Amino acid sequence: MSIAIVRTVADLRAQVDQWHRAGLRVAMVPTMGALHDGHLTLVRRGRERADKVVASVFVNPTQFGPNEDFTRYPRDEAGDAAKLASAGCDLLFAPGVEVMYPTGFATSIDVGPIATRWEGAFRPGHFQGVATVVTKLLSQARADIACFGEKDFQQLAVIRQLVRDLDLPVAIEGVPTVREADGLALSSRNAYLSADQRQVAGQLNRVLRDTITKALTRPDAVEAACQEGASALLAAGFASVDYLAIVDAATLEPLSTLGTAPARILCTARIGGVRLLDNMPVV
Repeated sequence: MSIAIVRTVADLRAQVDQWHRAGLRVAMVPTMGALHDGHLTLVRRGRERADKVVASVFVNPTQFGPNEDFTRYPRDEAGDAAKLASAGCDLLFAPGVEVMYPTGFATSIDVGPIATRWEGAFRPGHFQGVATVVTKLLSQARADIACFGEKDFQQLAVIRQLVRDLDLPVAIEGVPTVREADGLALSSRNAYLSADQRQVAGQLNRVLRDTITKALTRPDAVEAACQEGASALLAAGFASVDYLAIVDAATLEPLSTLGTAPARILCTARIGGVRLLDNMPVV
């Protein structure tokens, strides 16, 4: 089984426009490749919500910092194409950097406060890169819906903000995180983990769930529960914890007490040179 691949915006739009003229709904799944079952779950959700699915594979240089892993980020277009075809994807958009950022490109998108804390604080410029490339992809594809994983919860919030603020005619679908048997969230960067590090990584899910339990037991002591959770990660073998916080699920503002509004626990922790990000609802 194979999948059609296009590399220019004109070819992408020609196919999507043809589908729209036929009265078909189109879903888009933007990715950076190195696909795993989490990405394929997004494709399958797209097939549930639309008649056709287009996925993009583009390792976006503008969302990587100067000391991050852009050059070694895993790339396997042939393998990604085969996986997409097996999941029922109809079209792969695989542009080069010259297509996404042609000579003279100078525009960037800043979505404001929702992007300045948590990941935004630890990765300056990251969400400007994300917001810019996602805006371009959504504009290029002109799909009816776009599917993004809840695993990158702040990214999802940023994308919802930009779609709302810029009046982009696309519905954003958040899809629950896909996890390994021990609860570790699927991520392309999990491939960087050694066998020993992978054992430690499996504790992240447990600690977050324990922290949620403590916060629900003591709803007026959320910050203390989060501090205990960070200490538990260090005791489990993580090298450092960038942040562990319970936040308002809509605004991402940190909470000191739990109320009736939906909340989310967010965390990023490091093992060696690997940075693991996770989140889950507080219920």
